[in-house]
Amino acid sequence: MKHTRLSVALLAATSLVATACQTDLTGLNVNPNSPSVDTPPPPGTIFTRAVATTAGRVGGAGYQLSMMELLAQHVAQYQYVDEDRFAYRVLTIDGYFNGPYVDDLMNYQQVYNVGKTTKDPNTWGPASVMMQFAYQNMTDMFGDIPYSEALQGTNGATLKPKYDAQKDIYYGMVKALADAVTAMGSGAGLGSGDQLYGGDAAKWKKFANALRLRMAMRMQKADAAKANAELAAAIAASGGLMTSNADNATISWPGDQVFDNPWAATFASRDDHRMSKTLMDVLLANNDPRLPFYAQPTTADPTKYAGEPNGLDNASASGYGTLASRPGAMFYPGKTVYGTYGSSAGRATPSYLMTFAEQNFILAEAANRGMGGLNAGQAAGYYNAAVTASIKQWGGSDAAAADFLAQPAIAYQGGAAGLTQILTQKWVALFTQGGEAWADWRRTGVPANIVPGPKATLSYIPRRMVYATSEQSVNNDALQAAIARQGADAMNTRMWWDK
Repeated sequence: MKHTRLSVALLAATSLVATACQTDLTGLNVNPNSPSVDTPPPPGTIFTRAVATTAGRVGGAGYQLSMMELLAQHVAQYQYVDEDRFAYRVLTIDGYFNGPYVDDLMNYQQVYNVGKTTKDPNTWGPASVMMQFAYQNMTDMFGDIPYSEALQGTNGATLKPKYDAQKDIYYGMVKALADAVTAMGSGAGLGSGDQLYGGDAAKWKKFANALRLRMAMRMQKADAAKANAELAAAIAASGGLMTSNADNATISWPGDQVFDNPWAATFASRDDHRMSKTLMDVLLANNDPRLPFYAQPTTADPTKYAGEPNGLDNASASGYGTLASRPGAMFYPGKTVYGTYGSSAGRATPSYLMTFAEQNFILAEAANRGMGGLNAGQAAGYYNAAVTASIKQWGGSDAAAADFLAQPAIAYQGGAAGLTQILTQKWVALFTQGGEAWADWRRTGVPANIVPGPKATLSYIPRRMVYATSEQSVNNDALQAAIARQGADAMNTRMWWDK
């Protein structure tokens, strides 16, 4: 049902614009996404498009395979290795700063406005939750960004929004999530336009509370008191938390060669990536049941799995084409231009925005640290639930999870060693969600062996990305104020929560 809902709604969005242009050329002067009193936009159609754009952005090949998954050292590049050496293309980074503002964030704002006008919290609530999700990914990438004054150009308020301090952004995001959870529960909602939860307000509340947990833990070192309070509030919030993988915030792609899993779409025509040695060493050392889902055997020896070191140059990386494992067959769309490494089902492999596993790793960390009203005696239960959920999410069984957790190196040890176990297994579970894995590594330093490769252009793992070059022309005063407050616009400048 999700596959059909996504493809039909996206096609509806396309035909809506096409019809407007064919019937009235004066409509070219009107933004079809901008609501008016007489002709508000169809919020479900716009929401579908916005969520697909967000999922394609934060789960796509550019963001993950060329940036975040490399920084998290889940994968490595064996061809065209610039990004694995931190030699980023300026236009790529610019796109991840500018793109959300002019596309998905603006669309969420329009849906939010319609929901407020019609007094339907099940319309504006999900839109607000997705806005906070998008903003969180952006601020974790750049630091201070426009937030409180963003998206106001269409109403004439400001074309040059200020950059909010990251602390204020985080405070604003958790409040917005709390407000959405409090309000949702009645009203028509987005129905079939909601490809995440089909208009189910109860599941949106769980997602919003889980996302609030994520943000609260991100503040743990920068603002311990606020982090502790927000963790406790999210745990106690109405609607509760995710209770199984059925509550995962998941995009189920149609797999129709129009709207495909972004990794599968990339792997159909490119063969630039192999599994990182950093991740593969952990999977292999612990006989991890996720190994055959995450990776494929090497072509040099189909009985073996292996990884490639990150940060190599083209000459030293080229030999790993046959010696290192490709990502798992589930990410490949059947026959590609260079061979068959998956099946047509790979096009429909889901993308994850947030999972039950991640939520339970956050709770396990909170319990280990004695935060959010939790205590150390609860940490093992959350840890075991998180590992089990991750293994089952990727296709493993309860029995496989139990065997894995029974290993002495994996069984929860408590204390400082237990915290390292929690964070390491969370990093493993966040495969395909490199942005979250990179953020956790910056906050905690786990895994400790994520270090620049031998041919890297920098002597450090980047702590942030530099701002869009276009901002120097269109919003330079606000940009310079942010730089003066946050620090040099450089990749080794630490943002507020990165202590």
